[in-house]
Amino acid sequence: MNSEHKQVRRMTSAGRIIHWANAISMVVAIITGLYIGHPYYQTLIADGAVDKYVMAWNRWGHFIVAIIFDVTSVVIAYLYFFSRFEKAYKKVIPTAKNVSEFFEVFLNLVTLNRRKKFDSAHTDSFNSVYFLIFHLLLVWMLFTGLQLYVSGLESGISSIGNWWPWMLHLTTDWTLVVTGGTIMDVRIAHHYSMWYIVAWVMFHIYYQIWRTVFWKEGDIAIVFGGSKFVKEN
Repeated sequence: MNSEHKQVRRMTSAGRIIHWANAISMVVAIITGLYIGHPYYQTLIADGAVDKYVMAWNRWGHFIVAIIFDVTSVVIAYLYFFSRFEKAYKKVIPTAKNVSEFFEVFLNLVTLNRRKKFDSAHTDSFNSVYFLIFHLLLVWMLFTGLQLYVSGLESGISSIGNWWPWMLHLTTDWTLVVTGGTIMDVRIAHHYSMWYIVAWVMFHIYYQIWRTVFWKEGDIAIVFGGSKFVKEN
């Protein structure tokens, strides 16, 4: 990189680990979730017999990545307010400065970089709000997913005790009311939300490539090395 550019740190090692853990978990969650909703393949074992545990393995994989999402969500929520590197909540507060920056970044996008009246060296309000939407969708998926899980424990008990189903019902039964009143309503909402997240991811990838091409600051490298390069004024 020539002397006209300076390196700017944009993402910590912890942030990159969380990013890729979520990305991989999301792929697994979509593959296994679609299978749970509508089995689309089967595994053959000896003598052409069908493996009867395929659904069980898909449910297990789906549950494991859901746990990963649970853990990363707690970590992200904490860092959102208490990170020593960058407190993301400051960029989503609707102050005059943040609102102005949000629309400037949006105009920069729709005008194909013909208008750029903001500092792209640091996190902007547009991207911060966009990621907030993702995190809210993820939390919604977790609550609806846990409601679907606990609805399968019809006996009201589990291998780790009665407290586990009780706690899940206490924290997730509200999703029944919000979605329409039945477990099928929750299932449909959970399924549709998956497609909203897929659409979110598609635009996220597109926008990171777009910024890399138009801004020429190496934005796509942030999730790999944690830094980008911006022109010095």
